[in-house]
Amino acid sequence: MSNKLDKTIELSAWIITSLLLIKYVPKNRIREAHISFLFKQVITWLFGLLVVEKALISYPNRLFFRKAIKSSFTFEYFVYPSLCALFNLYYPEKSNNVVKLIYYFIHTAIIAGFEIFAVKYTNLIKYNNWTWYWSFITMWLSYYISRIYHRWFFISRFNNKRNFYNILK
Repeated sequence: MSNKLDKTIELSAWIITSLLLIKYVPKNRIREAHISFLFKQVITWLFGLLVVEKALISYPNRLFFRKAIKSSFTFEYFVYPSLCALFNLYYPEKSNNVVKLIYYFIHTAIIAGFEIFAVKYTNLIKYNNWTWYWSFITMWLSYYISRIYHRWFFISRFNNKRNFYNILK
């Protein structure tokens, strides 16, 4: 694949993700989406850099910060955290465990599917000592950790209890 196609895919990811956020984040839940987004950035920054520095994955063609960081700014710091924000906003909290499991699976499989496509047909990502199932597992776990944090941060919303600040009084 050409470098031009890689740039087109990366720019498209920015545009599509931005449009998804604009369309699917309600104004009254922007704070909630923002917390999920920032928390996911912390996770992806830590684990993304670890995987890249250990040379398990490399990102040969990157649009942003090529000399500053070896990981993909687009995926690690914008697309993936944005999708996590949408994941947490629309999580089926009152559904049974099977529906929740399917929800996790679908979200993780979509991202892993796009990553497999990128590995096979572009120079955006290259697996050195890595496989698609490691990506699937780590994404699943990061979604789970993010969900735990989201529930903890918005405890009053989920338990109909007083908010965290009033608990300390």
